[in-house]
Amino acid sequence: MLGAFVSAFKTPDLRRKILFTLAIMAVFRLGSFIPTPGVSYANVQECLGGLDQQSDLLGLVNLFSGGALLQLSVFALGIMPYITASIIVQLLRVVIPRFEALHQEGPSGTAKLTQYTRYLTIALAVLQSTTYVAVARSGNLFGSAATAPEACLNVVPNDSAVTLVLMVLTMTAGTGLVMWLGELITERGIGNGMSLLIFTSIAATFPTSLLSVGRERGWATMVLVILVALVIMALVVLVEQSQRRVPVQYAKRMVGRRMYGGTSTYIPMKVNMAGVIPVIFASSLLYLPSLAAQFGDPTDAWVAWIATSFTTGEHPVYMALYFLLIVFFTYFYVAITFNPEEVADNMKRVGGFIPGVRAGRPTAEYLDYVLTRITLPGALYLGLVSLVPLIALVAVGANQNIPLGGTAILIVVGVGLETVKQIESQLQQRSYEGFLR
Repeated sequence: MLGAFVSAFKTPDLRRKILFTLAIMAVFRLGSFIPTPGVSYANVQECLGGLDQQSDLLGLVNLFSGGALLQLSVFALGIMPYITASIIVQLLRVVIPRFEALHQEGPSGTAKLTQYTRYLTIALAVLQSTTYVAVARSGNLFGSAATAPEACLNVVPNDSAVTLVLMVLTMTAGTGLVMWLGELITERGIGNGMSLLIFTSIAATFPTSLLSVGRERGWATMVLVILVALVIMALVVLVEQSQRRVPVQYAKRMVGRRMYGGTSTYIPMKVNMAGVIPVIFASSLLYLPSLAAQFGDPTDAWVAWIATSFTTGEHPVYMALYFLLIVFFTYFYVAITFNPEEVADNMKRVGGFIPGVRAGRPTAEYLDYVLTRITLPGALYLGLVSLVPLIALVAVGANQNIPLGGTAILIVVGVGLETVKQIESQLQQRSYEGFLR
């Protein structure tokens, strides 16, 4: 494997792509520490020093931004608006026939959908930055304003209209720049740019989080956390690489004087076909009660119950709802992204069939049956892995958003495997040797 790394840097064009990717990642991290104009950096750091826990969605967004959200930096929103816009555009394909027609047009239609995604990203960035600026101005970004330290109430000392508009424009422009950096990596670097930026944000929080666990809970606890994380990582790699291979046979056919078909292949159906999208959906939906409670009277019983059950994630009701929502959204997202009828029609059009299954509707029903069966373990796996930080919060009192568990490991392992595969494929084009001999 070390020899493969040396070979990657010895190849001029591959070395250039890797160094370009690393440079863009460094620029992205630099922007995460530049404060937005109008923000008191000293008050933000003082408030972060006494911050203990935050809501699940807020912690997820802060994780995706590499800690830039709670610092109110230029890249505070990170890549989250683009992720949300991509999910919305993908879901609209089911509702709007025009979007589905563009998806089937090929590269030209995909370019049009990408353009719509960019416009929606900017619109969401304006909406989210306005919300965060308003919440930061009220002092509720770091917890309840009634219990927050004095520094948390003065993170925006000058709350004039010009300052607030400038903050919104800066965060929106930062989101546009992050989106551009991600596309640059995709075009000129190695791997998927947006995924690598998320990978950078999450990996950047590992050292400080581990050191904080060691200082607060003891170094033995830190070692235990690392060992548990390695075990979870190995299990995640096993599940992420697992797939059900449905055999497909192509009939022989004569075109002119040439014989086509007669080959055997398979349809790879991954156990976790939905990725980390169901976790994001479930976190977003469970954040709505907390958001509604902010507009209620703190003395009301329902507001107090929501604050107790949905703020830190320790409550059994929250864990149960979180797990069930992840299972539901896993089936929902897989049903949208994988259409058995479309796959069956494409196979029938080119003369492909599954041995022992008739072409057409029986093939679609068989694929749907297989998909339903393999999605269940994938959904349970996603739910259990996502509950790791919450269980750690109850068991050892660790931070809810501990990076070596749950969503972080799912993203880091998935992006890491995909990037290594791309580097390996380029190495094999030149020397037929990859990372794994």
